[in-house]
Amino acid sequence: MEIKILGSGCAKCKKLEEATREAVAQLKLNASVTKVEDMMEIIGYGVATTPAMVVDGKIVLKGRTASVEEIKKLLAG
Repeated sequence: MEIKILGSGCAKCKKLEEATREAVAQLKLNASVTKVEDMMEIIGYGVATTPAMVVDGKIVLKGRTASVEEIKKLLAG
């Protein structure tokens, strides 16, 4: 599983990245979590509002952060 956190490096983006890493650890997923700060790459996903989360190429969350529990539901579903 490939998870990308899209964001400029703002506090919300960092919070989403931390919560995502925690959710992956709790679920014991075999997943890579990377932070994408390049605006051209973010725009390439069609995301206008960050933070956003992309799982295996599909946008699953955008424009807000999420709790560890919510992220776990997104990743397990």
